[in-house]
Amino acid sequence: MDRKRILCIEDHPEMIELIHLILGRKGFEVVGAAGGREGLQALEANPPDLVLLDLMMPGMDGWEVYRQMRASDRLKEIPVIAVTAKAQEIDRVLGLHIAGMDGFIIKPFGPDELIESVERVLGSSVRPSTER
Repeated sequence: MDRKRILCIEDHPEMIELIHLILGRKGFEVVGAAGGREGLQALEANPPDLVLLDLMMPGMDGWEVYRQMRASDRLKEIPVIAVTAKAQEIDRVLGLHIAGMDGFIIKPFGPDELIESVERVLGSSVRPSTER
């Protein structure tokens, strides 16, 4: 069974590690990219099944990464879940309804919320290979 590959574009290494820990236990392959520019390079090099995208990053923010993804024929179909500390309702409306993101998670989040969001977007058939 192929594991679903998730690219986490985030400027805080500890957040990438936390997401890796949570989703790795559920059978997902998690790859981290430190910031927007590195994230775009990782997307181009090996497009994932899903992107977890921090919106507030120095340099190139998540909105710019998302804009460039949607402008690319190769990357535009990859689902994106925003993971952000911006908890205002306008940000959720912008992300989900105007920009068309596939999900929106507000930091801090619990493991169950992250897992549920990822499984909703990718489908819930992903299980660790040790479970049968």
